[in-house]
Amino acid sequence: MIYLKTDDEIQKIKESCILVCKTLAEVASHLRPGISGFKLNEIAEDFIRSNGGIPSFLGYKNFPASLCISKNEVVVHGIPNNEIFEEGDVVSIDCGVYKNGFHGDSAYTFIIGDTHPEIKKLLRVTNESLYEGIKTAVAGNRVGDIGAAIQTHTEIKQHYGVVRELVGHGVGKNLHEAPEVPNFGKRGKGPMLKEGMVIAIEPMINLGTRKIKQKDDGWTIVTADKKASAHYEHTIAIRKNEAEILSDHSFIEKSIKNNNELGNFS
Repeated sequence: MIYLKTDDEIQKIKESCILVCKTLAEVASHLRPGISGFKLNEIAEDFIRSNGGIPSFLGYKNFPASLCISKNEVVVHGIPNNEIFEEGDVVSIDCGVYKNGFHGDSAYTFIIGDTHPEIKKLLRVTNESLYEGIKTAVAGNRVGDIGAAIQTHTEIKQHYGVVRELVGHGVGKNLHEAPEVPNFGKRGKGPMLKEGMVIAIEPMINLGTRKIKQKDDGWTIVTADKKASAHYEHTIAIRKNEAEILSDHSFIEKSIKNNNELGNFS
């Protein structure tokens, strides 16, 4: 069942999404060589709770943390631990917040210091593909239009690996709702997009093969060839002529600029 949201409900989801992005910005201000994922997770949980929210991920299907922190070849669902980050690491951080009865969800991939140009390009193209998908997310189009736009920009044009097993999703009173939103597909196929639908679009793109493996912890997903992966995510509301982006990465990007320990994909 796909639930259509009222404008009031969409506003509440937006408030949760903004807190997610402010949390990611706070985390980004601390991200540098020598800090651990465990410490970043503590910072995020404290920030979320001090701003009236509840971490969506903590305890979700027994997930043990408030953030998913995925380094280098880890695609998604990395569990924060005591390993310290080093110069050149690429770190995807995914965060969810529950506030006022609704969830928000967003993700961003960071560069600590500098890294190889081909990895910077992967991050840039993956981020671009997120917005290519969003351009198609209007009432009257279909879910397949979103996936086709992302796949064209990343796999067809750049020969990157588009992960098939993990997808975007609806967002609302539940963290994951219908419909599933794959990052591949055919135009004109899949569920119809209608005004009031709220979905998370989240391209997960690999430098090499699209094939993935799951670690023994039951959560961590890695690329089968150990090459880097990138992940960006926005929660959006479907509207008539243009999608409304409910999350706001400008908070994160400002934090990156203010942190001399972080690089970017430009």
